[in-house]
Amino acid sequence: MSAVNKSKEDEGTFSTKVIKIVFIILLLDLLGFTLILPLLPSILDHYAESGDGVYQSLQSVVDWFREAVGIPLEKKYNSVLFGGLIGSLFSLLQFLASPVTGALSDSYGRRPLLMLTTLGLMSSYAVWAVSRSFSMFLLFRVIGGICKGNVSLCTAIIADLPCPKARNRGMAMIGVAFSLGFTVGPLMGAYFAISSKATGNVFYLTPALLALAFSTADLLFIWLMLPETLTKDVKALSSGCGDCRDLLHPLSLFYFAAVSKKKDQLSRNGMQSLRVLGLVYFCYLFLFSGLEFTLSFLTHQRFQFTSMEQGKMFFFIGVIMALIQGGYARRIKPGQQIKAVRMAIIALIPAFVIIGLSWNVTMLYIGLALYSFAAAIVVPCLSTLVSDHGSASQKGTVMGILRSLGALARALGPVLSSSVYWIAGAQTCFLITSASFVLPLALLGIARRLKEE
Repeated sequence: MSAVNKSKEDEGTFSTKVIKIVFIILLLDLLGFTLILPLLPSILDHYAESGDGVYQSLQSVVDWFREAVGIPLEKKYNSVLFGGLIGSLFSLLQFLASPVTGALSDSYGRRPLLMLTTLGLMSSYAVWAVSRSFSMFLLFRVIGGICKGNVSLCTAIIADLPCPKARNRGMAMIGVAFSLGFTVGPLMGAYFAISSKATGNVFYLTPALLALAFSTADLLFIWLMLPETLTKDVKALSSGCGDCRDLLHPLSLFYFAAVSKKKDQLSRNGMQSLRVLGLVYFCYLFLFSGLEFTLSFLTHQRFQFTSMEQGKMFFFIGVIMALIQGGYARRIKPGQQIKAVRMAIIALIPAFVIIGLSWNVTMLYIGLALYSFAAAIVVPCLSTLVSDHGSASQKGTVMGILRSLGALARALGPVLSSSVYWIAGAQTCFLITSASFVLPLALLGIARRLKEE
């Protein structure tokens, strides 16, 4: 066997090992993160009944928004809106923290930053376990939002892999970890909340301790198993965080200014391509997260779905996404990602039209199947496309900024979409947003032309 072939074989073995380790790291992280999701309405009710002052202050903000857009005064809608407010706070903190975390990992390595953010998450879950007031609960979410750098760091680790095929497979496996985490985690959270209550403890104690256990196991696994993918010579090329304004100012993030000012900056064409892909990612998630948020309104209002029925619906979505990502998405060949994203976004248009117009549950689930297929493909493929840009010493910054743009989209999308939903109606909201997907499609066409130049 020639030295070149042996080197390629070793490279392939290393990449496969890293992908498997990253999958387990992210799955453990997401299982801990998603335990709280089915408990959020009950947690909000718990603090409402206790007469907590901080809760009451935030409730007045929710009431103002509810009255402004004409949302009916109903407990179910209040829980969705309050949960959305807390989710937006978490996303805004991610928007601020992700670029800084990514840039620091370019200087100090992926492994140390991943261990640091995991330690931060452990502290947040510990705060949740001992929280007995809403202000302590908010502190838990704030610490979690600042320290939730595992996703952007894991994508940076995959972006470090030298082989484009391995990067594509790695991004798809990150998608599988997301689908499994968001499918299994909430079920575990609901089950352990019931068992916690049965033992006479506050219902969220066992889920909080379990999240802490997952995070502790994650830290041990990172420490024992994860190799550093950023070599010493690559670290030496990084100039640290550079100008912090480039990592925190929204316009600078859209322009990827922190990348363009590096010594080993991209070509003009490469920078244009990166900025367009960032816009595609933001527009897609802005529209998608908005309709994803209003889906709870639609199923409750039109089909009277209970929390259990909504749980089954999201389980259905998660299983399909995991199957698509584990089967089709990871086999997409390098150079075919733009075509795959285009096909998926085109599929989303009829998916949301069918969901918006659905008059029975069968029709709803047909739309959800199309929705799940598209959702399984877009983010992993766009992440792979973006990971191709930038030198080895820029990958953390690039993927951190991309994650930040996604967090901003997830913070803003639900606010606009829920406003349109209640002011203009469910059908109008879903039809207008479906039509708006032509914008990321048009931007994708620009990205394809830049790639061909």
